[in-house]
Amino acid sequence: MKCWRPMHELAICQALISEVAAVAGAEQARSVTDVYVRVGPLSGVEHALMRNSFPVASAGTIARDAMLHLEVTSVRVHCSECGTETVAKASRLTCGSCGNWRTQLVSGDELLLQRVVMQGNHKREAIDV
Repeated sequence: MKCWRPMHELAICQALISEVAAVAGAEQARSVTDVYVRVGPLSGVEHALMRNSFPVASAGTIARDAMLHLEVTSVRVHCSECGTETVAKASRLTCGSCGNWRTQLVSGDELLLQRVVMQGNHKREAIDV
């Protein structure tokens, strides 16, 4: 017998839908048509699993017919040696300019709800979150 671990992407999508529903409720929307999320490679989220989990999490909610749009960001670091901000590999957070390993993560670990597009009284409205 095989035991399946629950996907944390489903829990993330459920929390996302909860936030989307709160935004839509505050705007008195009738439905949500699009949900835009920015996700970095260091966020720990598998894009394919999140895309598969979204319809399950949104079923029966105000966002049941919504499309999920994922914007995948790059990993960016700031170098303490040369002061440059560069793109880095997720597995190697070194400065792209001088190669120094003393860097500070600027972006790449985010999971942010950016925008909710909803249908109100005969018009579509986008809310930046």
